[in-house]
Amino acid sequence: MNAKRIAKPTWTAADRARHKAIREEFERRLSQEDWQATGASEGSIKSGAYFAVRIVVHELKQARESAGLTLAQVSKRTGMDQATLSRLENGRQPNPTIDTLWRYARAVGRRLVLTHAAPTRAPGNSKPTRLKGRRDAEKGMVEFA
Repeated sequence: MNAKRIAKPTWTAADRARHKAIREEFERRLSQEDWQATGASEGSIKSGAYFAVRIVVHELKQARESAGLTLAQVSKRTGMDQATLSRLENGRQPNPTIDTLWRYARAVGRRLVLTHAAPTRAPGNSKPTRLKGRRDAEKGMVEFA
């Protein structure tokens, strides 16, 4: 059995400089905490928002199934890739854009309506009242028409 010898790449000075710049960039990377401290990040998605999005996507999937639509049909209606829609429905796309949700809702014959409400305040209290659970977090956030 003859093994073929693979020739080493010949790097130019420009290639070496480019690779050195990449290595230096990764050495300067900030930790997650330091990056958030700079203000460049809003932080990770909050669990309440994550669950609200998951509920919306679950309801849209149920609407698709009750309408008898396949992912291929929804893909044609939305212009989105079928694999992308599958990832969205299966929770592997944790933070979809509003545009994605609107397009999906329209494709399954629904209309996505977002509302915003000011935090509720207890009488005589200047602090917003904490939401007690996932159900409270869902109220007034998303509805289907």
